[in-house]
Amino acid sequence: MKFSFRWIAFAAALAALVGTARAAVSIGQPAPDFTLTDIQGRTHRLADYRGRTVVLEWVNPTCPFVVKHYGSGNMPALQHAAVADGVVWLSINSGRPGAEGDFEPAQVAAWMKRVGAAPTAYCRDRDGKVGRLYEAKTTPHMFVITADGTLVYEGAIDSIRSAKVEDIAKATNYVKAALAAVKSGKPVEKATSQPYGCSVKY
Repeated sequence: MKFSFRWIAFAAALAALVGTARAAVSIGQPAPDFTLTDIQGRTHRLADYRGRTVVLEWVNPTCPFVVKHYGSGNMPALQHAAVADGVVWLSINSGRPGAEGDFEPAQVAAWMKRVGAAPTAYCRDRDGKVGRLYEAKTTPHMFVITADGTLVYEGAIDSIRSAKVEDIAKATNYVKAALAAVKSGKPVEKATSQPYGCSVKY
């Protein structure tokens, strides 16, 4: 009987831990804090950006879905507009060392220049801690955080799950809509969506 009670207690504790992990990225709740270093060696802590809207974008330069949004100019245009509006945009690559798309800083800089990328910073999360903290699943996987640190959007960049450039114009851009809502002080109508793209290479 004692054995059974121990296992029940263990199962309950495990369930609580799992629930806590999932709650870490709940819409309407504080976004989990983290610290990452960008390719220039500068440190970025999410908490330091309180007072500003923040976009987190999981990225892998070699992923066909990322290629779609960068090669077409779609993601860079969104970055330029957001950053010009005072938004902090952090591109994060959680690929493990040696994984596809795990570029060295010089390679990242060359790729960013070639595609016109304009995030506030590009950070490498090679141990995957931040990616797992946010349960980032795909590249891209997008998150929008308000000035008070609340997560208000999580999911895909847009409404059409495809790697075809021609689908961009027909899609609803969820990130653009979320940023517009935040700027105007309105609730984000589409707060979650199913992210699509390549799997994050943990």
